[in-house]
Amino acid sequence: MTVTTDLLLEATGVSKAYGAVVALKSASLAVRPGEVHALLGANGAGKSTFVKILTGVVHPDTGRIVVRGKERTAHSPAEARRGGLMSVYQEPSLIPDLDIRANLRLTNTPLEPFRHWLGQLGLTDLDLSSLARRVPLASLRIIDLARALAIEPDVLMLDEMTAALPANLTERVLEVLKTMHGGDRSVIFISHRLIEIAAVCDRATVLREGETVGVVDVTVGSEERIVELMLGQSVEGLSARTGDVTGPESRAKTATPRISARSLNSGTRLHDASFELYPGEVLGVVALEGQGQDELFDILAGSSRPKGGELLVDGQPVSFRHPADAIRAGVVYVAADRAEALLMQRSIRENIALPFSTRFRSWGLIDLGKEHESVDGAVTRLQIDARAGGEVRRLSGGNQQKVTIARWVAGGVRTMLCFDPTRGIDIRTKTQIYRLLRDMAEAGAAILLYTSELKEVQLVCDRAIVIFGGRVVGEVSAADGDEPTLLRAAYNLRSEAAVPEAVAAMLGSSSSSADASTSAGSSRPEVQQ
Repeated sequence: MTVTTDLLLEATGVSKAYGAVVALKSASLAVRPGEVHALLGANGAGKSTFVKILTGVVHPDTGRIVVRGKERTAHSPAEARRGGLMSVYQEPSLIPDLDIRANLRLTNTPLEPFRHWLGQLGLTDLDLSSLARRVPLASLRIIDLARALAIEPDVLMLDEMTAALPANLTERVLEVLKTMHGGDRSVIFISHRLIEIAAVCDRATVLREGETVGVVDVTVGSEERIVELMLGQSVEGLSARTGDVTGPESRAKTATPRISARSLNSGTRLHDASFELYPGEVLGVVALEGQGQDELFDILAGSSRPKGGELLVDGQPVSFRHPADAIRAGVVYVAADRAEALLMQRSIRENIALPFSTRFRSWGLIDLGKEHESVDGAVTRLQIDARAGGEVRRLSGGNQQKVTIARWVAGGVRTMLCFDPTRGIDIRTKTQIYRLLRDMAEAGAAILLYTSELKEVQLVCDRAIVIFGGRVVGEVSAADGDEPTLLRAAYNLRSEAAVPEAVAAMLGSSSSSADASTSAGSSRPEVQQ
């Protein structure tokens, strides 16, 4: 059937249910040629399901999809791509045990356009013979995007594309999106960072509880309206703070450090990491992509062994050979990649209880009463929405991340390593996690938090260390850690003018973002070095 329309893509009445769980009730979306169109909503609103329907991963129960005036229903991603629709999903879509070149062949990606887009996106040193599993997550996201751009779909869908990226790579992605305005193709952009929406999008369609609740022109001041549509309440009710989130440093530093790192060296990108993490504090880690933060967390979590330096836990030297050694020492890890941490086919209860199942054993049998009591307490504390039933894979991304945290809350937490735990999570869930981390610190836990969203330092941390070139180059208190200060520190620069222009422009508008609960101050003290 052919339809006369001036829209590039039009979807109406799209619905999808999984048994009793309704992912989409009646969603609609209209995208014009040459626009970057935001698709927004809280976690669980149906954004990812909508994208999967458009790209043939999931078949809708009802609905109509029209592309360039022709009605289409894709039954596979390959069919959707032939129809001009392609998505870059939240998790990398490369096969881990194949090299990059082989992954490109699988999707018939033209090599020269791919290389061109890699250069535009700032990834110029990629070795195509590298196995995908050996490539950092942020680089995999750039590879996915360059591959999609090289194929030139009519509508490119980016599902939390920037969530795993540091500021420098995010800047590159946003600059590429800006070049697509006014052409013949369009972009559907999903992001929980409203500052990015304001920087590149023309209009925004907002979903709430599986339904389209509004379409907003993205202009100055539109952020408040967007958040009201997303959550059904005004911005005033969404502050991450219940008071001053930053506790006094003197409280933390009266005790023996939970973790003391002395000149840790990974043998690759981490060269000299020295810092102390105290009970009762949240210590932030600020770094651009590839500065050694991944290697630092791997060493602390027991996933790899240092090539040099010394690590102490509660004042005692340790040598972790396996993550189980770190867990026994009271050091637990929350990864940004939820798929890495969870058994997706198993239940919420099993995922939370798994690391501590031996605690619930009596004469070789699991005491289900004790297990349920511990798990239920963690589920309640983290407000995990368990309506999707048993399997974790049916939960929204935000609830999946809550499960990864809940397993350690259920077992009791002394020291928690959090690597970008709020990546790709909506405002309300982020606020819940911020408050949980602060509550845990107030109860005496020590938390090390790497975040790719610089504003989180002031929202949840007591202080932050800055890593550049594999070394800890400075420390800043949360009170002084506004976004411009932290960004200059991450680039190891003291001059505000030296910050890349596009990033500085983005930060200049951040004070009006609806999800920024703190604004940059007028005084910008230097980072202590």
